Amino acid sequence: MKKVLVIGYVWPEPNSSAAGTHMMSLLNAFRAQNWDVEFATPAQRTDHMVNLDDFGITSQSIALNCDSFDEYVKAYNPDIVMFDRFMMEEQFGWRVDKHCPNAIKILDTEDLQCLRNARHEAHKGEREFTTSDLHSDIAKREIAAILRCDLSLIISSYEMSLLNSVFKIEPSLLHHLPFMVDLSSLPTSTKTFEQRQHFMTIGNFRHAPNWDAVLYLQKIWPLIRKQLPKAELHIYGSYPPPKATALNNPKTGFLIKGWADNAFDVMQSARVCLAPLRFGAGIKGKLLEAMIMQTPSVTTNIGAEGMHNDLPWPGKIANTADDFANAAVEMYTNQSDFEQAQQDGNTLLNTLYDKAQLSTVLIKKIDSISSDLEAHREKNFTGQMLKHHTMRSTQYMSQWIAEKNKKLD
Repeated sequence: MKKVLVIGYVWPEPNSSAAGTHMMSLLNAFRAQNWDVEFATPAQRTDHMVNLDDFGITSQSIALNCDSFDEYVKAYNPDIVMFDRFMMEEQFGWRVDKHCPNAIKILDTEDLQCLRNARHEAHKGEREFTTSDLHSDIAKREIAAILRCDLSLIISSYEMSLLNSVFKIEPSLLHHLPFMVDLSSLPTSTKTFEQRQHFMTIGNFRHAPNWDAVLYLQKIWPLIRKQLPKAELHIYGSYPPPKATALNNPKTGFLIKGWADNAFDVMQSARVCLAPLRFGAGIKGKLLEAMIMQTPSVTTNIGAEGMHNDLPWPGKIANTADDFANAAVEMYTNQSDFEQAQQDGNTLLNTLYDKAQLSTVLIKKIDSISSDLEAHREKNFTGQMLKHHTMRSTQYMSQWIAEKNKKLD
Protein backbone atom coordinates (compact mmCIF):
# COMPACT_ATOMS: atom_id res chain seq x y z
CA MET A 1 0.00 0.00 0.00
CA LYS A 2 1.50 3.32 -1.09
CA LYS A 3 1.44 6.42 1.08
CA VAL A 4 0.70 9.68 -0.75
CA LEU A 5 1.35 13.15 0.62
CA VAL A 6 -0.33 15.99 -1.27
CA ILE A 7 0.98 19.46 -0.44
CA GLY A 8 -1.75 21.91 -1.37
CA TYR A 9 -1.58 25.60 -2.19
CA VAL A 10 -5.05 25.99 -0.63
CA TRP A 11 -7.62 23.70 0.98
CA PRO A 12 -9.77 22.08 -1.74
CA GLU A 13 -12.99 23.97 -2.51
CA PRO A 14 -14.70 21.99 -5.30
CA ASN A 15 -17.77 24.23 -5.15
CA SER A 16 -15.67 27.39 -5.56
CA SER A 17 -13.21 26.60 -8.31
CA ALA A 18 -12.29 24.17 -11.05
CA ALA A 19 -8.91 23.73 -9.35
CA GLY A 20 -10.69 22.46 -6.24
CA THR A 21 -12.71 19.98 -8.29
CA HIS A 22 -9.61 18.76 -10.10
CA MET A 23 -7.74 18.31 -6.84
CA MET A 24 -10.55 16.20 -5.39
CA SER A 25 -10.55 14.05 -8.53
CA LEU A 26 -6.86 13.34 -8.03
CA LEU A 27 -7.23 12.60 -4.32
CA ASN A 28 -10.10 10.23 -5.02
CA ALA A 29 -8.15 8.52 -7.81
CA PHE A 30 -5.35 7.79 -5.33
CA ARG A 31 -7.81 6.56 -2.70
CA ALA A 32 -9.41 4.27 -5.27
CA GLN A 33 -6.08 2.38 -5.34
CA ASN A 34 -6.47 1.81 -1.61
CA TRP A 35 -3.48 4.09 -1.04
CA ASP A 36 -3.16 6.12 2.17
CA VAL A 37 -3.62 9.78 1.25
CA GLU A 38 -2.83 12.80 3.40
CA PHE A 39 -3.43 16.41 2.37
CA ALA A 40 -1.20 19.06 3.95
CA THR A 41 -1.17 22.80 3.35
CA PRO A 42 0.09 26.02 4.93
CA ALA A 43 -3.13 27.80 3.88
CA GLN A 44 -5.78 29.05 6.28
CA ARG A 45 -8.94 26.99 6.60
CA THR A 46 -12.01 28.39 4.82
CA ASP A 47 -15.78 28.22 5.11
CA HIS A 48 -16.11 26.49 1.75
CA MET A 49 -13.37 23.86 2.11
CA VAL A 50 -14.41 20.25 1.67
CA ASN A 51 -14.39 17.85 4.62
CA LEU A 52 -11.61 15.48 3.57
CA ASP A 53 -12.47 13.02 6.34
CA ASP A 54 -15.63 12.16 4.40
CA PHE A 55 -13.41 10.77 1.63
CA GLY A 56 -11.07 8.81 3.86
CA ILE A 57 -8.31 11.41 3.43
CA THR A 58 -6.36 12.67 6.43
CA SER A 59 -5.19 16.26 6.64
CA GLN A 60 -2.48 18.30 8.29
CA SER A 61 -1.65 21.99 8.64
CA ILE A 62 2.01 22.75 7.92
CA ALA A 63 4.10 25.92 8.16
CA LEU A 64 6.17 27.76 5.58
CA ASN A 65 9.90 28.21 6.23
CA CYS A 66 9.78 26.04 9.32
CA ASP A 67 11.91 23.03 10.26
CA SER A 68 8.84 21.37 11.76
CA PHE A 69 8.01 20.09 8.27
CA ASP A 70 11.23 18.05 8.28
CA GLU A 71 10.16 15.99 11.26
CA TYR A 72 6.63 15.71 9.89
CA VAL A 73 7.63 14.39 6.45
CA LYS A 74 10.20 11.98 7.92
CA ALA A 75 7.55 10.54 10.24
CA TYR A 76 4.93 10.20 7.48
CA ASN A 77 7.55 8.79 5.08
CA PRO A 78 5.51 9.00 1.85
CA ASP A 79 6.10 6.96 -1.30
CA ILE A 80 4.64 9.75 -3.43
CA VAL A 81 4.58 13.51 -2.84
CA MET A 82 2.39 15.66 -5.07
CA PHE A 83 2.79 19.43 -5.07
CA ASP A 84 -0.19 21.63 -5.91
CA ARG A 85 1.36 24.28 -8.20
CA PHE A 86 5.03 25.13 -8.53
CA MET A 87 5.13 27.45 -5.50
CA MET A 88 4.63 24.48 -3.18
CA GLU A 89 7.44 22.56 -4.87
CA GLU A 90 9.71 25.57 -4.41
CA GLN A 91 8.88 25.80 -0.73
CA PHE A 92 8.87 22.12 0.26
CA GLY A 93 10.57 20.22 -2.57
CA TRP A 94 14.09 20.51 -1.22
CA ARG A 95 12.94 19.27 2.17
CA VAL A 96 11.30 16.23 0.55
CA ASP A 97 14.50 15.55 -1.43
CA LYS A 98 16.54 15.74 1.76
CA HIS A 99 14.40 13.56 4.01
CA CYS A 100 12.50 11.30 1.56
CA PRO A 101 14.84 11.03 -1.45
CA ASN A 102 13.10 7.92 -2.82
CA ALA A 103 9.63 9.46 -2.88
CA ILE A 104 8.26 10.09 -6.36
CA LYS A 105 7.75 13.83 -6.81
CA ILE A 106 4.71 14.86 -8.85
CA LEU A 107 3.80 18.42 -9.76
CA ASP A 108 0.15 19.19 -10.42
CA THR A 109 0.44 22.43 -12.39
CA GLU A 110 -3.37 23.06 -12.47
CA ASP A 111 -2.58 25.38 -15.37
CA LEU A 112 0.68 26.94 -16.49
CA GLN A 113 1.03 30.02 -14.34
CA CYS A 114 3.66 31.45 -16.69
CA LEU A 115 1.27 31.22 -19.64
CA ARG A 116 -1.61 32.82 -17.76
CA ASN A 117 0.64 35.61 -16.46
CA ALA A 118 2.18 36.28 -19.88
CA ARG A 119 -1.22 36.55 -21.52
CA HIS A 120 -2.43 38.82 -18.73
CA GLU A 121 0.52 41.16 -19.22
CA ALA A 122 -0.09 41.26 -22.98
CA HIS A 123 -3.78 41.97 -22.38
CA LYS A 124 -3.00 44.82 -19.99
CA GLY A 125 -0.59 46.22 -22.59
CA GLU A 126 -3.32 45.98 -25.24
CA ARG A 127 -1.09 43.96 -27.57
CA GLU A 128 -1.01 40.49 -29.04
CA PHE A 129 0.52 37.70 -26.97
CA THR A 130 3.73 36.19 -28.37
CA THR A 131 5.87 33.31 -27.18
CA SER A 132 8.58 35.81 -26.22
CA ASP A 133 6.21 36.93 -23.44
CA LEU A 134 6.74 33.52 -21.86
CA HIS A 135 10.40 34.16 -21.09
CA SER A 136 9.67 35.63 -17.68
CA ASP A 137 10.93 35.05 -14.15
CA ILE A 138 7.73 33.14 -13.40
CA ALA A 139 8.43 30.84 -16.36
CA LYS A 140 11.97 30.18 -15.13
CA ARG A 141 10.63 29.24 -11.71
CA GLU A 142 7.79 27.08 -13.04
CA ILE A 143 9.87 25.24 -15.64
CA ALA A 144 12.57 24.63 -13.03
CA ALA A 145 9.96 23.06 -10.74
CA ILE A 146 8.77 20.82 -13.59
CA LEU A 147 12.34 19.69 -14.24
CA ARG A 148 12.98 18.98 -10.54
CA CYS A 149 9.97 16.65 -10.37
CA ASP A 150 9.66 13.12 -11.66
CA LEU A 151 6.33 13.81 -13.33
CA SER A 152 4.20 16.88 -14.00
CA LEU A 153 0.47 16.74 -14.67
CA ILE A 154 -0.55 19.06 -17.51
CA ILE A 155 -4.24 19.78 -17.87
CA SER A 156 -4.33 21.19 -21.41
CA SER A 157 -3.23 19.66 -24.70
CA TYR A 158 -2.15 23.16 -25.77
CA GLU A 159 0.14 23.41 -22.75
CA MET A 160 1.61 19.98 -23.48
CA SER A 161 2.54 21.20 -26.95
CA LEU A 162 3.92 24.45 -25.56
CA LEU A 163 6.16 22.69 -23.05
CA ASN A 164 7.51 20.42 -25.77
CA SER A 165 8.02 23.01 -28.50
CA VAL A 166 9.00 26.17 -26.59
CA PHE A 167 10.64 24.86 -23.41
CA LYS A 168 11.92 21.55 -24.84
CA ILE A 169 10.77 19.49 -21.84
CA GLU A 170 11.47 15.77 -22.08
CA PRO A 171 8.09 14.08 -22.82
CA SER A 172 8.68 11.40 -20.17
CA LEU A 173 8.43 14.12 -17.50
CA LEU A 174 4.96 15.22 -18.62
CA HIS A 175 1.53 13.60 -18.43
CA HIS A 176 -1.58 15.07 -20.04
CA LEU A 177 -4.42 14.87 -17.53
CA PRO A 178 -7.56 16.92 -18.23
CA PHE A 179 -10.52 17.09 -15.85
CA MET A 180 -11.81 13.63 -14.98
CA VAL A 181 -15.56 13.13 -15.29
CA ASP A 182 -17.44 10.13 -13.91
CA LEU A 183 -19.49 9.30 -16.99
CA SER A 184 -21.74 6.95 -15.01
CA SER A 185 -22.99 9.92 -12.97
CA LEU A 186 -23.93 12.13 -15.90
CA PRO A 187 -27.58 13.21 -15.90
CA THR A 188 -29.67 11.15 -18.30
CA SER A 189 -31.83 14.18 -19.03
CA THR A 190 -31.80 17.90 -18.29
CA LYS A 191 -34.19 20.78 -18.84
CA THR A 192 -35.36 21.26 -22.41
CA PHE A 193 -34.85 24.28 -24.64
CA GLU A 194 -38.34 25.56 -23.75
CA GLN A 195 -37.85 25.00 -20.01
CA ARG A 196 -34.70 27.12 -19.87
CA GLN A 197 -34.34 30.86 -19.87
CA HIS A 198 -31.69 33.57 -19.58
CA PHE A 199 -27.92 33.53 -19.84
CA MET A 200 -25.43 32.72 -17.10
CA THR A 201 -21.74 32.66 -16.27
CA ILE A 202 -19.90 31.38 -13.23
CA GLY A 203 -16.41 31.61 -11.79
CA ASN A 204 -14.38 32.52 -8.72
CA PHE A 205 -14.21 36.32 -8.63
CA ARG A 206 -10.68 36.13 -7.19
CA HIS A 207 -9.45 34.58 -10.43
CA ALA A 208 -8.28 37.45 -12.66
CA PRO A 209 -9.52 35.98 -16.00
CA ASN A 210 -13.01 35.54 -14.50
CA TRP A 211 -13.16 39.11 -13.22
CA ASP A 212 -11.98 40.44 -16.59
CA ALA A 213 -14.72 38.39 -18.27
CA VAL A 214 -17.34 40.06 -16.04
CA LEU A 215 -16.01 43.48 -17.05
CA TYR A 216 -16.03 42.45 -20.72
CA LEU A 217 -19.62 41.26 -20.37
CA GLN A 218 -20.56 44.80 -19.41
CA LYS A 219 -19.61 45.75 -22.97
CA ILE A 220 -21.17 42.69 -24.59
CA TRP A 221 -24.42 42.55 -22.63
CA PRO A 222 -26.03 45.73 -24.07
CA LEU A 223 -25.50 44.27 -27.56
CA ILE A 224 -27.34 41.09 -26.54
CA ARG A 225 -30.01 42.93 -24.60
CA LYS A 226 -30.75 45.11 -27.64
CA GLN A 227 -31.82 42.00 -29.54
CA LEU A 228 -33.34 40.17 -26.55
CA PRO A 229 -34.81 42.90 -24.33
CA LYS A 230 -36.37 40.47 -21.83
CA ALA A 231 -33.27 38.31 -21.33
CA GLU A 232 -31.19 38.38 -18.15
CA LEU A 233 -27.59 37.56 -17.41
CA HIS A 234 -27.04 35.75 -14.10
CA ILE A 235 -23.44 36.00 -12.86
CA TYR A 236 -22.44 33.48 -10.18
CA GLY A 237 -19.18 32.98 -8.38
CA SER A 238 -17.48 32.65 -5.03
CA TYR A 239 -15.92 35.57 -3.16
CA PRO A 240 -17.59 38.49 -5.01
CA PRO A 241 -15.90 41.76 -3.95
CA PRO A 242 -17.82 45.03 -3.47
CA LYS A 243 -16.69 46.22 -6.90
CA ALA A 244 -18.53 43.22 -8.38
CA THR A 245 -21.76 43.51 -6.39
CA ALA A 246 -21.82 47.20 -7.34
CA LEU A 247 -22.36 46.13 -10.95
CA ASN A 248 -25.71 44.49 -10.15
CA ASN A 249 -28.36 46.22 -12.28
CA PRO A 250 -31.88 44.71 -12.34
CA LYS A 251 -33.02 47.39 -14.78
CA THR A 252 -30.70 46.08 -17.50
CA GLY A 253 -30.88 42.41 -16.45
CA PHE A 254 -27.19 42.36 -15.47
CA LEU A 255 -27.47 40.44 -12.20
CA ILE A 256 -24.61 39.62 -9.82
CA LYS A 257 -25.85 36.51 -8.01
CA GLY A 258 -22.66 35.62 -6.13
CA TRP A 259 -22.25 32.21 -4.49
CA ALA A 260 -24.21 29.34 -6.04
CA ASP A 261 -25.18 26.57 -3.64
CA ASN A 262 -25.26 24.14 -6.56
CA ALA A 263 -23.43 25.12 -9.75
CA PHE A 264 -25.06 22.33 -11.74
CA ASP A 265 -28.58 23.51 -10.87
CA VAL A 266 -27.99 27.09 -11.98
CA MET A 267 -26.15 25.85 -15.07
CA GLN A 268 -29.01 23.68 -16.33
CA SER A 269 -31.60 26.38 -15.63
CA ALA A 270 -29.91 28.70 -18.14
CA ARG A 271 -30.25 28.35 -21.87
CA VAL A 272 -26.71 29.50 -22.67
CA CYS A 273 -23.47 29.81 -20.69
CA LEU A 274 -21.28 32.79 -21.58
CA ALA A 275 -17.51 32.75 -21.06
CA PRO A 276 -15.82 35.66 -22.90
CA LEU A 277 -12.33 34.93 -21.58
CA ARG A 278 -9.59 37.18 -22.96
CA PHE A 279 -6.60 35.65 -21.20
CA GLY A 280 -5.87 32.62 -19.05
CA ALA A 281 -4.49 29.11 -19.28
CA GLY A 282 -5.44 25.51 -18.59
CA ILE A 283 -8.96 24.34 -19.33
CA LYS A 284 -12.13 25.87 -17.97
CA GLY A 285 -14.26 24.17 -15.36
CA LYS A 286 -17.34 26.26 -16.14
CA LEU A 287 -17.30 25.06 -19.74
CA LEU A 288 -16.97 21.43 -18.66
CA GLU A 289 -19.89 21.91 -16.25
CA ALA A 290 -21.89 23.33 -19.16
CA MET A 291 -21.26 20.16 -21.15
CA ILE A 292 -22.24 17.99 -18.19
CA MET A 293 -25.54 19.84 -17.79
CA GLN A 294 -26.10 19.95 -21.58
CA THR A 295 -25.96 23.75 -21.61
CA PRO A 296 -24.51 25.21 -24.82
CA SER A 297 -21.71 27.71 -24.29
CA VAL A 298 -20.35 30.69 -26.14
CA THR A 299 -16.69 31.37 -25.49
CA THR A 300 -13.47 32.61 -27.06
CA ASN A 301 -10.49 30.82 -28.54
CA ILE A 302 -8.81 31.17 -25.15
CA GLY A 303 -11.83 29.64 -23.42
CA ALA A 304 -12.03 26.63 -25.74
CA GLU A 305 -8.28 26.12 -25.95
CA GLY A 306 -7.10 22.60 -25.21
CA MET A 307 -10.64 21.39 -24.50
CA HIS A 308 -11.99 19.88 -27.72
CA ASN A 309 -9.06 18.93 -29.97
CA ASP A 310 -10.51 18.60 -33.49
CA LEU A 311 -14.06 17.86 -32.36
CA PRO A 312 -16.89 20.42 -32.76
CA TRP A 313 -17.33 22.91 -29.93
CA PRO A 314 -20.65 22.46 -28.02
CA GLY A 315 -21.83 25.96 -28.79
CA LYS A 316 -20.04 28.81 -30.53
CA ILE A 317 -16.64 30.49 -30.45
CA ALA A 318 -16.27 34.24 -31.05
CA ASN A 319 -13.51 36.71 -30.27
CA THR A 320 -14.93 40.23 -30.67
CA ALA A 321 -17.74 41.86 -28.68
CA ASP A 322 -20.03 42.11 -31.72
CA ASP A 323 -19.38 38.55 -32.89
CA PHE A 324 -19.77 37.22 -29.35
CA ALA A 325 -23.11 38.97 -28.88
CA ASN A 326 -24.45 37.73 -32.21
CA ALA A 327 -23.30 34.17 -31.47
CA ALA A 328 -24.98 34.31 -28.06
CA VAL A 329 -28.27 35.51 -29.53
CA GLU A 330 -28.20 32.87 -32.27
CA MET A 331 -27.54 30.09 -29.79
CA TYR A 332 -30.26 31.41 -27.48
CA THR A 333 -32.94 31.58 -30.18
CA ASN A 334 -32.12 28.62 -32.46
CA GLN A 335 -33.38 25.35 -30.99
CA SER A 336 -31.66 23.17 -33.60
CA ASP A 337 -28.28 24.80 -32.81
CA PHE A 338 -29.03 24.33 -29.11
CA GLU A 339 -29.73 20.61 -29.49
CA GLN A 340 -26.72 20.06 -31.77
CA ALA A 341 -24.50 21.71 -29.15
CA GLN A 342 -25.86 19.29 -26.53
CA GLN A 343 -24.91 16.33 -28.73
CA ASP A 344 -21.44 17.78 -29.35
CA GLY A 345 -20.94 18.21 -25.60
CA ASN A 346 -21.84 14.57 -24.94
CA THR A 347 -19.36 13.47 -27.61
CA LEU A 348 -16.57 15.51 -25.99
CA LEU A 349 -17.26 14.15 -22.52
CA ASN A 350 -17.17 10.55 -23.69
CA THR A 351 -14.11 11.03 -25.91
CA LEU A 352 -11.80 13.19 -23.80
CA TYR A 353 -12.91 13.30 -20.16
CA ASP A 354 -13.65 9.72 -19.09
CA LYS A 355 -12.49 9.44 -15.48
CA ALA A 356 -12.16 5.66 -15.58
CA GLN A 357 -9.80 5.73 -18.53
CA LEU A 358 -7.82 8.80 -17.47
CA SER A 359 -7.23 7.61 -13.91
CA THR A 360 -6.16 4.16 -15.08
CA VAL A 361 -3.53 5.62 -17.41
CA LEU A 362 -2.29 7.96 -14.67
CA ILE A 363 -1.83 5.17 -12.13
CA LYS A 364 -0.01 3.03 -14.73
CA LYS A 365 2.33 5.96 -15.40
CA ILE A 366 3.10 6.39 -11.71
CA ASP A 367 3.65 2.64 -11.25
CA SER A 368 5.98 2.60 -14.26
CA ILE A 369 8.13 5.38 -12.79
CA SER A 370 8.06 3.70 -9.40
CA SER A 371 9.35 0.42 -10.83
CA ASP A 372 12.67 2.03 -11.78
CA LEU A 373 12.87 5.50 -10.30
CA GLU A 374 16.65 5.71 -10.50
CA ALA A 375 16.69 5.04 -14.25
CA HIS A 376 13.90 7.57 -14.77
CA ARG A 377 15.89 10.23 -12.94
CA GLU A 378 19.13 9.44 -14.74
CA LYS A 379 17.46 10.53 -18.00
CA ASN A 380 16.77 13.96 -16.48
CA PHE A 381 20.25 15.34 -15.78
CA THR A 382 19.02 18.94 -16.01
CA GLY A 383 16.54 18.22 -13.25
CA GLN A 384 19.22 16.66 -11.06
CA MET A 385 21.44 19.68 -11.61
CA LEU A 386 18.63 22.05 -10.70
CA LYS A 387 17.86 20.06 -7.56
CA HIS A 388 21.50 20.28 -6.52
CA HIS A 389 21.72 24.06 -6.86
CA THR A 390 18.16 24.87 -5.82
CA MET A 391 18.39 22.78 -2.69
CA ARG A 392 21.34 24.88 -1.59
CA SER A 393 19.90 28.32 -2.34
CA THR A 394 16.33 27.60 -1.22
CA GLN A 395 17.52 25.68 1.82
CA TYR A 396 19.72 28.50 3.06
CA MET A 397 17.03 31.15 2.53
CA SER A 398 14.41 29.05 4.28
CA GLN A 399 16.73 28.28 7.17
CA TRP A 400 17.59 31.99 7.53
CA ILE A 401 13.86 32.84 7.71
CA ALA A 402 13.27 30.01 10.20
CA GLU A 403 16.07 31.27 12.47
CA LYS A 404 14.77 34.82 12.17
CA ASN A 405 11.29 33.67 13.19
CA LYS A 406 12.69 31.82 16.21
CA LYS A 407 14.31 35.03 17.44
CA LEU A 408 11.07 36.95 16.99
CA ASP A 409 9.23 34.33 19.04
